[in-house]
Amino acid sequence: MAKLLEVKNLTTQFFTSAGTVQAVDDVSFDIDEGETVAVVGESGCGKSVSALSILRLIPWPPGKIIGGSIHFSGHDLLALSDDEIRKIRGREISMVFQEPMTSLNPVLSIGLQLTETMEHHLGISNDKAHQGATELLAKVGLSDPERRLSQYPHHLSGGMRQRVMIAMAISCNPRLIIADEPTTALDVTIQAQILDLLNDLQQETGMAIILITHDLGVVARMADEVAVMYAGKIVEHGSVDDIFYRSAHPYMLGLRAAMPTTDPSLQHELQPIAGSPPDLFSPPPGCGYCARCPYAMQVCGSAHPEDYFVGETHFSRCWLHHPDSTLKPDELYFGNMD
Repeated sequence: MAKLLEVKNLTTQFFTSAGTVQAVDDVSFDIDEGETVAVVGESGCGKSVSALSILRLIPWPPGKIIGGSIHFSGHDLLALSDDEIRKIRGREISMVFQEPMTSLNPVLSIGLQLTETMEHHLGISNDKAHQGATELLAKVGLSDPERRLSQYPHHLSGGMRQRVMIAMAISCNPRLIIADEPTTALDVTIQAQILDLLNDLQQETGMAIILITHDLGVVARMADEVAVMYAGKIVEHGSVDDIFYRSAHPYMLGLRAAMPTTDPSLQHELQPIAGSPPDLFSPPPGCGYCARCPYAMQVCGSAHPEDYFVGETHFSRCWLHHPDSTLKPDELYFGNMD
């Protein structure tokens, strides 16, 4: 399959009176047509900033993309003018933001917010946009869609607002949707419905999805590939099976140990990851996970590790995979050791 999006060495910083925040540091990944790539990690690790960087929605000041490249379907997004990127944003790439109540305009009706998007990007009349908006609300599972168009965000429940956000995101038939924590603050039943909806829409349209989440259960259910972020960097990347069954980075082991399960045969005492993420105003000279890692070696605190591949597309950014490392914990996957 053709590469739809290629992100290479992306670096985004925020310049504040307290110092410079290294929010996204040398991040690289790609996504194929129709693929779902999950970006996982703790809050503050750079997941959402990476997504906003792709859409060039980092506010300046204080934020700025200072390095790397982002290519989408042959376009260098960082080289486009503001007018050119606006034509792609919403039309070719859409985003489902984390909190619909703050993303939807509280003083505009649902119908106006939907039709405005279609009129602008598709160049259609208001009547056609109104008809399209009604069909979209029905497609995302909202009852009585005609009545919903005249309602305002505060009239709707959290799950209904999230469905509206998804309707807006797919209104112009984008090739890529970035879903930033699409099930946050929703109950388990509504979460499942939203995930099923995204999956059904993907099967129907062939769109690709970047799924940003800290919920590993969502990742296991939805993703084809997974990028694990920590302190602004991708520390492990691989297929969903690689990440869950052949974890190659101590951080991913920690996340798995802290994840509850409903399978009686797999139940275990939850083990939180000790310590806190590093201060991104003054990141450590070595691996950002060093202070929390049970396998940390002297080199971990003084130098950044490279990407060590343990499979064709599966890599871990960890010194334990260096050929000269004598420490090979049984819990970690090291690939073919021959």
